Parts: sequence; structure tokens; C-alpha cells
Amino acid sequence: MSTYRVAQVGAPGGPFEIVEREVPQPGPGQVRVAVDACGICHSDAGMVDAAFPGVRFPLVPGHEIAGRIEELGEGVESRGWRAGERVAVGWFGGSCGHCTPCRQGDFILCVNLKVPGWAYDGGFAEAVIAPVDALARIPDALAPTDAGPFACAGVTMYNGLRRSSGQPGDLVAVLGLGGLGHLGVQYAVAMGFEAVAIARGAAKADFAKQLGAHHYIDSTADTPVADALQSLGGAKVVLATAGSSDAITATVDGLSHRGELVVIGATFEPMGISPVQLIMQGRIVRGHPSGTAQDVQDTMAFSALHGIRPMTEIMPLDQADEAYQKMLSGAARFRMVLTPR
Repeated sequence: MSTYRVAQVGAPGGPFEIVEREVPQPGPGQVRVAVDACGICHSDAGMVDAAFPGVRFPLVPGHEIAGRIEELGEGVESRGWRAGERVAVGWFGGSCGHCTPCRQGDFILCVNLKVPGWAYDGGFAEAVIAPVDALARIPDALAPTDAGPFACAGVTMYNGLRRSSGQPGDLVAVLGLGGLGHLGVQYAVAMGFEAVAIARGAAKADFAKQLGAHHYIDSTADTPVADALQSLGGAKVVLATAGSSDAITATVDGLSHRGELVVIGATFEPMGISPVQLIMQGRIVRGHPSGTAQDVQDTMAFSALHGIRPMTEIMPLDQADEAYQKMLSGAARFRMVLTPR
């Protein structure tokens, strides 16, 4: 093809429009990926609305990319990659390799992290140019529409759990049953935790049980969330996916001694946690970012092994604006996914 289509936003907060561009050529250390699917993440809104610093317009978002390597840049073949391989690119879209976190091997905290849709054009397109260190191999068992969401939502939850202080058999709570939380509950069960799902409304109890949760807590019930967790023995880990500081704060006193609050839901509002709540029980509060390309690959392998899949609603690239608005309104079926072809 001589041209390819992208769904771009021309100005902050503007609508998506489909535009044709000349096919880009990968530079040294880069590949061109033919996009088969790209998930829509809530953090895409931070780029579309220019809430993140340095966002440039016109903007092509999308950091839950699944596709096939179409063309290799100079030096890529020597690093073990071949044209035709199925790959995913997520929030981790490459690192600089020379900042202090990178020199310490903590690439996901790279000072110059290359997030697709922020540092370079993302996956709301028929093709994307990505650095080779951003690539994760997709297992044969996963469809592109499943693999895409694993590159951000999936790896965030999987990594958040496996890098937590929880051990198999421990009580682990997942706050929120949306695009992140519905995966978190499945991972918690597969990892051998006693899983608690926390969400708003009694009606979600059946869904939580379908995901495998051993317990469900309705955060709108008369019993406070912290008391409900303590009645179960206290949570060793709370994975907080809800983008609400109040909802996250409400779980702290439900942690066991040495319990850990892993904060994943992004919000700019401060949390109302006192030092005494942490000190007296030796509790930990930790922010958790996504994961590297290897973490994405690990997430997909684990998901394929245990039959874990995201719940998705698939729409064509031509309907990017409608799909994005559906995600914003909360009407989406957990994860909206665009398919360019």
C-alpha cells in the first residue's frame, strides 16, 4: 500500500477524523507494524484532552496495539525479529536506555518513556512505527482483539499482582470491575489468591462470581468496605483500579497488618490517608505503572495458559469517534477495540 489510514484528533478535545497518510518507513531499530487491533484505554483521554505534557496535534492515540511486523528497520533482524511475526505494543512503547531508571533496569519508569500516542503516533491506524524494544510476541492462542488489551490493561493487573507482597492463599481484593478489574479478578484466582471483588451495587455480585471471585463487597452497602474486608480477615493486597480517590481511601483500613495498597486507578485528586493508618499496622501504599514488553509477553502467555480473556466490544477504525465516546460514557463492554481492517 502507498497510503494508510489513521484516526486522528486535530485539536485538544476534538473529534476523531479518518485521514490518509503516506506509509511511513521504519528507521534504525524500528519496525512497521500492520495493526490488526487496538484497544481504547481511559488514559487515551489524557492525550486527546492534552492533560499529559508535551502532547502534539494532530494526535493519533492508541497504546493497546496488536498486529504483524510488516517491515524491519536497520539492525532489527540481528536482534531476532522477523517480518510476519505477531506482536503487541502497549503503554511501554520503548525506553531511552540511558536515564537512571533505565541504567538500573527499571525500564517502565524511564524518564523518557515512549508511550504510543504520546511520544509517537499510536495504534488508531492501519500501521504504526514502533521501537524494537517495545515489541512483545503474541501467542498463537490469542486473537489480536484479545492481545491488544493485554498490552496495557492486562499487563497492569498481572504485573500488579505478581509484584505485590501477596502469596498464594492470601486474601486479595480488586477494587473496581471495569476494564482493568474484570481481568484482575481472573488473574487473582488463577494465581491462587482468595479473591475479593469490590464494586458499586449488589447487581454486580453475580458477575463477580462468574469471574471466579470468592467474595463480593458492594461498596454502596451500609457496611463500610474496610469493615467488610476485615470481616474476611483483612486483605493482604488491595489492587485499586477505580479512578476515585475516595473509593481507594475507603479500602485502607481493610488491609491486614503489613497489607499493601497497590494504586492503579489514575486520578489527580489526593487520597485521604493518615500516617497513623499506615504506621500502626505497618501498611504500604504503592503506585504501580504498567510493565515492559517482556512483562506484556509474560501476561499474554499466562492468559493463554489459563484461558483468561478480556471482555471486549469491537468496532471498525472508521467508527473510532463513536467507540471512543462509548468508552468515555462507560457504556462500553469493558474494553473497546478498534479493528483497522
